[in-house]
Amino acid sequence: MKILGIESSCDDTGVAVVEAKADGSFDVMANIIASQDHRETGGVVPEVAARHHAEAIYPTIDRALSEAECWITDIDVVAVTRGPGMMPCLLVGVEAAKTIAAATGLPIIGVNHMAAHIASTFVEHPHITFPAVALLVSGGHTMLVGMNGPDDYFLIGTTRDDAAGEAFDKVAKMLELPYPGGPEISRLAESGDAGAINFPRPMIDSPDLDFSFAGLKTAVLYYIRDNGPLTEQQRADVAASFQASVVEVIVSKATKAVSLHNAKTIILGGGVSANAELRARLQSVLGQGDNRIDVVVPSPGLFTDNGAMIAVAAGPRALAGSFDDWREIEVNPKLKLA
Repeated sequence: MKILGIESSCDDTGVAVVEAKADGSFDVMANIIASQDHRETGGVVPEVAARHHAEAIYPTIDRALSEAECWITDIDVVAVTRGPGMMPCLLVGVEAAKTIAAATGLPIIGVNHMAAHIASTFVEHPHITFPAVALLVSGGHTMLVGMNGPDDYFLIGTTRDDAAGEAFDKVAKMLELPYPGGPEISRLAESGDAGAINFPRPMIDSPDLDFSFAGLKTAVLYYIRDNGPLTEQQRADVAASFQASVVEVIVSKATKAVSLHNAKTIILGGGVSANAELRARLQSVLGQGDNRIDVVVPSPGLFTDNGAMIAVAAGPRALAGSFDDWREIEVNPKLKLA
């Protein structure tokens, strides 16, 4: 069964063609991403991003079909992100999907964006050992999700204020680094001393599994204000020390979640999965030793926003014949995962 997946929740226009197989595996035939450049605005402006989506959506669909060597008549199902995300951006993708469904008679499935980040793992790892914990870290979310099966999950920890990715972007702006800030912070941190500044580890000892990074962001702001102007070495030390604080909190919470839920696997997803320090720490803490578990991270083309993860998330419903009515699908910027 061939699924056309459409993603437009933030600033990447993603379209993919994925074949869902009866054995639970997936073949990504095409996965095209049209990215946007936000350096001039210093971040994503929803209305501007939506205009770029509107310009890119149909050419990106055409490119995906062409790369997959398909016509629209070869597609069996259309899947689209309906939330969470930015309302103007979500509307572009959903309206395109609804237009295709209405014009062709193809069935349609609305997908939760965060569930799709989890599902992206199954492209390369279709047979994960459960129970598992999914750690989703992005610009808008930092959450821990317990999983008893591919479609059986429950929220165990979430963001109370700033998500990790948002904190990275804001600290990067304080250090006058370009957008997006996550990769820039990581690059600068390579030449810094992670132990140079004792930034707080927010909520690391709290009994729950929630996250809060607003206080850490404020601590960085005060350090820069009180010690500026910073030398290049000091800027690198700030980046390294800030990154170390975020990573330590995330890994500590993830380790607690694994222990509490007796997880055999931890799945890492979301754009901040690109952070090499986070991946390395997770592997060293959870992926080694006598009590090691499987640490599963999608490849770079799958852990950021993309259409393939939307198609894969829709796979089980598509194979079961459980579809939505295109006339009734609505976007929900605050759509909950569980």
